[in-house]
Order: sequence, then structure tokens, then C-alpha cells
Amino acid sequence: MRFQDRRQAGRDLAAWFLEWPETERLTDVVVLALPRGGVPVAAEVARALHVPLDVEMAQKIGMPGRPKLGVGAVVHDEPPSFDHEMLNYLGITEDELLPVIDDERRDMHRRERRYRMGRPALHVRHRTVILVDDGLATGATARAALRHLRTRNPRRLILAAPVGSPDAVVDMRDYADNVICLHMPEHFRAVGQWYANFDKVSDDEVVDTLRSFYAAA
Repeated sequence: MRFQDRRQAGRDLAAWFLEWPETERLTDVVVLALPRGGVPVAAEVARALHVPLDVEMAQKIGMPGRPKLGVGAVVHDEPPSFDHEMLNYLGITEDELLPVIDDERRDMHRRERRYRMGRPALHVRHRTVILVDDGLATGATARAALRHLRTRNPRRLILAAPVGSPDAVVDMRDYADNVICLHMPEHFRAVGQWYANFDKVSDDEVVDTLRSFYAAA
């Protein structure tokens, strides 16, 4: 299975939810996207389910010199979450990552101000939360986001992605009530290999997508 782009992947994920018997029992649903790549995917799910869309701000901590290799994540102002197995394998300490963490946290807050446009985050207490990303590689960012969301007392916490590493998907089951992943290829190397078009999602695209949902609210 290879997706044309994130929008098509989102439509496929939405179709899965529309056919899932459990969907009929989901109440007070909100869809949260991990920006930036998760936003176009999540928008298709939220649109199909006729539910609100928002972003869950989490930022990957990349390895110095190899920023695409995630070794942890930051969520809001909470302490960073690390993949300690990855840190040990790479021979990196948490202290060595402090400058990277500070930069990522500043960028996360800057983008959150731009994305929300002065609107408060949607409340999730006692609601069904579907957290969406465009794919699960190490799962570091999704794991940190799920941990944070769990502290906000949702009724049910669901993680959904079009594609993911089998190991990451199994790991996520410890943090979410349900993990939905359409494609778990045995030879998984990177999320982008499973998309024909995996262009970077811009801040402008995120803002435009959210604005369309805010206008309909």
C-alpha cells in the first residue's frame, strides 16, 4: 500500500472509521492533529466524522546533526520525553540535547500562537479523542502527546495513522485505548517511503486548514 499524498491517506483513514463498528459508540468526538504532517490527514477524518479539529502541539527532538532522527519529544511546557534506547545506542546524553530542546520548544510555542489565531485549545476532558499523525516511525512524538493527553482525562484515547512501523504500533498500544494503523509494512524505513508525494506541510497550510474548521464552528 502506497498513498498518493496525505489527503488521500486521510480519506482512507476516514473510510476505515466510517466502517468501524465501534465508531457508532464513540461520543463527543474531537480530532487532534500532530502538526505539521498530521494536519491534512486529520482534516479528512474530522470532515468525514463531522467533528471538531484542533492541533496537539508536540515537537520532535532530533539528533544533533541528524534532525530527522527523533530521539524524543517535547509537549507544551512539560519535561521532555526521551527514547532512552535510542540515546544509549547513539551514545548521547540528555544534557547534550538541552540546546536542541530549547530551540524546539521555542519553535513549538511560536507555531502554536500562529495556528490557534487567539483561540483556546479544545477541551478534551470526558471526550473521545482521536489523535492523528501522517505516520509512526519511532513513535516518540505520538508517545509524548498521548501521555500528555491522558493527564487531561479523555473518555477514550485513540491514535490513528495511515502507516507505521510494526514495532512503533505495538509500543503505542501501551499509551492509547485503541491504535488504528492502516499499513504496517514489514520492511519499514521511513514514513515518506509510503507516500508518492510527501512534500513538507507548511505553516500556511496548517493555518488555512484550521481556519476552515474554525469558520464552520
